[in-house]
Amino acid sequence: MLATLVAAGAVGLGAAQAPPGITRTPLLQEDLSTPGREAVQVLVGFGPDAAFPAHSHPGEELVYVTRGSLEYTIAGQPPVTLEAGDVLFIPARAVHSVRNVGKDEGAELATYVVEKGQPLLVLAE
Repeated sequence: MLATLVAAGAVGLGAAQAPPGITRTPLLQEDLSTPGREAVQVLVGFGPDAAFPAHSHPGEELVYVTRGSLEYTIAGQPPVTLEAGDVLFIPARAVHSVRNVGKDEGAELATYVVEKGQPLLVLAE
């Protein structure tokens, strides 16, 4: 069972809802030309040793690591470590997690192409 973390239509997590060491800064939320779809961009910061637990999104996520060294684990795949400048595609509804494996702050630009009106992020239980 999945627990909804963000209300339908919300851009991102509020500071109080983010795991310790994680910051989420909403940047963009726009309707796409495809009916029922929208694009959402969020800058996600990871303090040293910070981790975002297993979760999914109601659409695709395109990750661009802007700073640091982040390890991504997508269900059914071996973990992959990305450095600043690396990119990753996460399929719709794929359960995944991410953690900062570097010594310094890490960050990613997360771009979501998602179903409009659905929770942006759903934690896996």
